[in-house]
Amino acid sequence: MRKLASGAMITEGGISFLRENNGDGVFSVNIMVDRRRIHRVIGRESEGITRKQAENFIAAARTDARRERLDLPEGRKTFLSFGEVAKKYIARLEQEDGKNINAKHRQLTMHLVPFFGDQPLNRISSIQIERYKKRRLLAGAAKGTVNRELAVISHILNKSLEWGWTSALPVKVKSFKESAGRRIYLTIKECLKLEEAAALDQNENVHAFVMVGLRTGMRHSEILAICRENIDLERLRIWIPKAKAGAREQPITEDLAEYLNWRLNMLPPACDWLFPSPGSRSGHVHTIRKAFRRSVIRAGLDPNRITPHVLRHTAITHLVQAGIDLPTVQRISGHKTMSMIARYAHQSGAHIENAMAILEDRLSDN
Repeated sequence: MRKLASGAMITEGGISFLRENNGDGVFSVNIMVDRRRIHRVIGRESEGITRKQAENFIAAARTDARRERLDLPEGRKTFLSFGEVAKKYIARLEQEDGKNINAKHRQLTMHLVPFFGDQPLNRISSIQIERYKKRRLLAGAAKGTVNRELAVISHILNKSLEWGWTSALPVKVKSFKESAGRRIYLTIKECLKLEEAAALDQNENVHAFVMVGLRTGMRHSEILAICRENIDLERLRIWIPKAKAGAREQPITEDLAEYLNWRLNMLPPACDWLFPSPGSRSGHVHTIRKAFRRSVIRAGLDPNRITPHVLRHTAITHLVQAGIDLPTVQRISGHKTMSMIARYAHQSGAHIENAMAILEDRLSDN
């Protein structure tokens, strides 16, 4: 080290020594410990730093790693990376018939794994979470979209603890606060236009999707997972075994029951699903977005505003505007809480004017 020329560096055993132009020397460490890179500047010769202190730093880092490994689940030698956990997570959800697997796989593949991939799961920090949120917003993602991705991280962390892949939760994932805003819904006239447009689409599934969505308020994934044996046409009910808020019975209208009877008769008797897809592992369709977008455009509506979920907003909004009491609307929609239903009671519109007219008539009736 004493013979090094200015600007020259020597590296050995993960320790580097750089001779600066002013004659001072700088010690640094660059090592891998449990698949985690540690790169630190230890200090300068002029500060009394020697090679021995750099060696002590490396020994301490490896001792800390061994201490951390004592907390690993039995049989584990190293911490799993986020990318490794993501693969195991999706596989486990498929075995246990988890919810929204396709959406979670898409979020992991497109956004989460590219960002957190090599990071050990137990070392994910709140700073990294905040950096991820900032990056997604700069990329143009809405806060609601980012919140759904953060929910996947939170679910992975909790399930990893439950399934014994980690010994503790490394961080609490904080979501953005979303403004309630005004929910988009279709008018009666727009509903009719969309039904007609969907009936003309090359994908015959989209018309059935629109019919069910507008007449039940079921979620996108719930509709596409309707099984023949769960449709009770006599009782006007559809059993949803994997609803978001828990298994439930979905009431349906008489005209929808007639339509479903016709559609089931058109499908092969051995077909178990209302929206079959032979190429899918599950046996049924998992998304209808492309055909739905075509139908929205054909109906003369804005495809950037009218998404499949708008059908749910539409059905619930029209129930509220028709004067149906909120507990009954909640029973139909399958929402967990009444506060979620209250969001659909828009603070403007003809139904508000009608309500005020009724109040006026009652107070004026002498």
